[in-house]
Amino acid sequence: MEPVTGPSLQVLAIMLGIYTGPFTPGIITGLVMMALLLILSAAISGSEIAFFSLSPAQLNGLRNDQSKSGQLILFLLERPKRLLATILIANNFVNVAIVIISSFVMNGLFDFAETPILGFMIQVIIVTALILLFGEIMPKIYASQNAVSTAHLMAHPMLIMRKVFYPLSTALVKSTAIIDKRIARKGHDISIDDLSEALDLTTSDNSTPEEERKILKGIVKFGDIAVKEIMRPRIDVTAVEDNIPYSSLLAAILDSGYSRIPVFSESFDNVTGILYIKDILQHLNRDDDFRWQQLQRTAFFVPENKRINDLLQEFQAKKIHMAVVVDEYGGTSGIITLEDILEEIVGEINDEFDNESDSSNYTKIDDLNYIFEGKTLLNDFCKVLGIEDRIFEDAKGESDTLAGLILELAGKIPETNEKFQFQQYVFRAETVDKRRIKRIRVSIVNE
Repeated sequence: MEPVTGPSLQVLAIMLGIYTGPFTPGIITGLVMMALLLILSAAISGSEIAFFSLSPAQLNGLRNDQSKSGQLILFLLERPKRLLATILIANNFVNVAIVIISSFVMNGLFDFAETPILGFMIQVIIVTALILLFGEIMPKIYASQNAVSTAHLMAHPMLIMRKVFYPLSTALVKSTAIIDKRIARKGHDISIDDLSEALDLTTSDNSTPEEERKILKGIVKFGDIAVKEIMRPRIDVTAVEDNIPYSSLLAAILDSGYSRIPVFSESFDNVTGILYIKDILQHLNRDDDFRWQQLQRTAFFVPENKRINDLLQEFQAKKIHMAVVVDEYGGTSGIITLEDILEEIVGEINDEFDNESDSSNYTKIDDLNYIFEGKTLLNDFCKVLGIEDRIFEDAKGESDTLAGLILELAGKIPETNEKFQFQQYVFRAETVDKRRIKRIRVSIVNE
């Protein structure tokens, strides 16, 4: 058998040189206390994951559970900040106690006066590694896989610790509340553009499907879109006058295919109500003398500059699906529906009555050339080209359609085939009458 030589012999000699032993009752008691405190640290760390990782289904199960521990878990979770403060305070106390006792044990067994670096490694690095491995990592892994059973096990001990550390946890909760209020008062100076750029960075890889990226971008921009940007303009709205015969009304309903139709008196600027088609189904056999006007429901009016996220909440609260959009003078600008709002997030929604050719306001010639209807909303135009609508922010003025953008660029009603360029986009007015730009050819110039 070969003798031990080299570095191994040197380490062994150093260890024998610094060992002062023996294991006194005080040292043994310290080691036992370290082991118990390490177990307690593991239980407290695991309870943090167990309590705060309970799923909604598991919480529903606890509500149906009549056991004391189950009800106690729900009681503790009613004040999550105090529970978290209790866990953190208790865990810190236990870990500090482990470090203090370990220092006492090490100083009783070894003399690190001549080897301070080795003493540092044993007293700090090794003890810290033990706390992290057995007091943090392993119990949290176990608790994440057995959240309910761990929460049941720690419910009563956690209630005791909450009572013991109540003064400290109260001070911690109140101090964090002050910080939260200051942060909330200060706010976050993050723009929609910043969020869009961050979204582009986080979804730039191929792991995120294209449809999901579109939905996420729609959510980011959702709160920044005004009603005027997505409404159906009055020139494209199907509405009926309140004095037409019942037979003419039925013909208009069949021709439109809509489930709700605005009703006006004399002018569309004077909308009197909304007619729900389901309300007239039981009156289909009536003659022209039938007073169908009494079936119309109260119209809901909204201003052009209202944000669609606010309007969506009002739709939900009022349980309605359509609103009449009015301008600053009280005239009717158009209508907006719940479907229009949802399409800003999920994209185009087509039902069995929608014709694909009717729902599309453009024709793609190739990757660099398109033909759009003049009434196409700028919001929809940018979606088709896959660009951010903010690039037209300074040029569009008060307009919200592609035709309106051309009028802003030209300063007049353009002649047929007249061209206008903005950045890398060339717009040519293909079809123009005396009052409207009907069709526009858009070409993308590669710079």
